[in-house]
Amino acid sequence: MEARLLPMGGAALLVEVADTDAALALRAHLASLVERATGVWEGVDHLVAGARTVLVVLRDPGRRSDVGRACLDEAAGLSVAITPPDGGAEVVVEIRVHYDGPDLDEVAHLTGLTRDEVVRAHTGTPWRVGFGGFAPGFAYLVDGDARLRVPRRSEPRTRVPAGSVALAGDFSGIYPQDSPGGWQLIGTTEAVLWDVDRDPPALLAPGTPVRFVDAGQTASSDLVAQPAPSVAGTDATASPLDGVVGEGGDVGVDAGSARRGLEVLATGPLTLVEDLGRPDLADAGVGRSGAADPTAYVLGLRLVGHLLDPHEPGGPTPASLEVTLGGLSVRARGDLLVALTGARCPADVDGRPVPHGAPVALADGAVLTLGVPAAGLRTWLAVRGGIAVAPVLGSRATDTLARVGPPLPVVGDVLPIGPSPATFPVVEVAPQPSLTDGEVVLDVVPGPRGDWCDLTAVGKTSWAVSSRSNRVGIRLEGKAIQRRSAYADRELPSEGMVPGAVQVPPGGEPVVFLADHPVTGGYPVVAVLTPRAVALAAQLRPGQQVRLRWSRGD
Repeated sequence: MEARLLPMGGAALLVEVADTDAALALRAHLASLVERATGVWEGVDHLVAGARTVLVVLRDPGRRSDVGRACLDEAAGLSVAITPPDGGAEVVVEIRVHYDGPDLDEVAHLTGLTRDEVVRAHTGTPWRVGFGGFAPGFAYLVDGDARLRVPRRSEPRTRVPAGSVALAGDFSGIYPQDSPGGWQLIGTTEAVLWDVDRDPPALLAPGTPVRFVDAGQTASSDLVAQPAPSVAGTDATASPLDGVVGEGGDVGVDAGSARRGLEVLATGPLTLVEDLGRPDLADAGVGRSGAADPTAYVLGLRLVGHLLDPHEPGGPTPASLEVTLGGLSVRARGDLLVALTGARCPADVDGRPVPHGAPVALADGAVLTLGVPAAGLRTWLAVRGGIAVAPVLGSRATDTLARVGPPLPVVGDVLPIGPSPATFPVVEVAPQPSLTDGEVVLDVVPGPRGDWCDLTAVGKTSWAVSSRSNRVGIRLEGKAIQRRSAYADRELPSEGMVPGAVQVPPGGEPVVFLADHPVTGGYPVVAVLTPRAVALAAQLRPGQQVRLRWSRGD
């Protein structure tokens, strides 16, 4: 197998191969090595298959060169062979489709087929799940009728309804939830693609054969129509600047820890429960998510006595509250120890000012109130013992794109606090970098698709942060980055994404991905932020000016 390495920031690399079959074979082979976790493979965190690439995300960035060489060596000795899931037992999943999509006529025009011929082509060939991405339960289906190859829409829709069946490039797919999207919509289905209460939650796993059935031609199917499941998390229409259910808030914790908690009196624009995120679900389209600035999150927990290594694998880490633009007010139930990190905001306990970046004792009944930070966007409230709401899919992180995680805290909730760790705080105060409301410079290193665009003026351009920015990513408004003529009309097959990836959509205004970025994306990544720059990006406010600066990395 021929392969080449492409840069994807300081903590990841992209292995590019000839096609989807090669990518899936390489991903499966590398996954077996990573699972054994010996030698150089100890430094790998997880893998993400794309249409023609495998993203290798590192736990130890210092082993990037060694891991890259090992990936090329393994690829060179590998032949392409796709093994069905579960050791060869092929269970075909049938999906009933109503072929009533708004783009069906356009697909017929682009392919030179009639509407009926499009339907027969879509149902007449068995598809296969290649890889996941974009959203929980979304599967990129391959091996369909070659006549159905069509480009994405020139202008993506801001909302594609859940259950929409679509085509783009060589792929077909089904939108599991309402979301933006640029694929050509040819029909709808009532099949439930994603349900956190199902094991496994995703209906379509990599390698699964899929056959579409025309619902207008048959009255029955192996799949029973189900109502859309209720998924814990955020509303798809909620603003990123717009909630543990029931009074008492002790669901999912033991009786001993339920005696201590934080009673929510006010949430401000947005307060989320976050930990370091949920690994190992990329195949189902679920990203890691977690705290937007892991450095601030880890520091807050260290200040209250939790000593964490963000690169070590394991179960859920203690959760903290991520507070956007202040406004949080909580009452202590029981004696607690807390700390504030991230954006510095005025804070008081029962009217008495308290410091930032230092342990603060909250006596039973005391009220902690956060004001609006003068600069920066997000503040973390760490509590000794951690916010002990029930984990969702192995983590207490709230993923606003995937809509997976604990419900948003609302007024009246009591957030339970877990048992205190055996370790004690060893730092009285921790200096933190000053944030500014002026122009911010973000250091970047080359991305895998820098040759797709003219980047000569990137370091001299100042963009404004769009009001449409959120935890998924920051949209930068201003001078467009132009595609090079050789790539003007080319579409990039979907490939794995990382926090800090600078993606350039067709309009040319860059998007910088943050914690809740999609697992895969189909626009070129021309640069990747350094880890320190990712932390700075998480603190940018709408309207703030931003420049990108080429760097050798951290």
